[in-house]
Amino acid sequence: MNNLKRCGWSGESDTLMIEYHYKEWGVIVEDDKKLFEFLILESAQAGLSWKTVLHKRENYRKAFAGFDPEKVARFTHKDVSRLLKNSGIIRNKAKIEAAINNAKKFLEVQKEFGSFEKYSWQFINNKQIVHKIKKLSDYPVTIKEAENFAADLKKRGFKFLGPTTIYAHMQAVGMVNDHTLDCFRRNTVS
Repeated sequence: MNNLKRCGWSGESDTLMIEYHYKEWGVIVEDDKKLFEFLILESAQAGLSWKTVLHKRENYRKAFAGFDPEKVARFTHKDVSRLLKNSGIIRNKAKIEAAINNAKKFLEVQKEFGSFEKYSWQFINNKQIVHKIKKLSDYPVTIKEAENFAADLKKRGFKFLGPTTIYAHMQAVGMVNDHTLDCFRRNTVS
């Protein structure tokens, strides 16, 4: 795995980042619980590096009830206080409260559309976007589809999920294939 050419953002030495790139990034996710997980992690990342969040992922899994949106939606002020004391996650009150709020909104979307996945994919006309990225500097900060997706989420009351964050989410869950042209994973996730 380490000898194969991969996207430059995955780095050269962090095994967790390399494994994430190899096994998950850009792979189409159809499971709503997994989509919720990525929404929580991506919103936690806002203003930070993905590496920071990735290294706290298992702590997030424990802290946020295995990423079960129904359980997280029932979190109370006591849970917020508990989470603010948890050094294993990013202790930002606004982000913690946003995760609880977003769980409630996530359930509303599921009820309306049947699944969050079905709702999400409408923003790309149910077809994976494939970019022709050559190097790190080719990555856009966001794309129109992410802007539309984020605007609709905001209208529905979601928080900490702006266009840049949603674009990262779309890349992570395979709505967008942004593996570089020379990356060995590019053709395996389409």
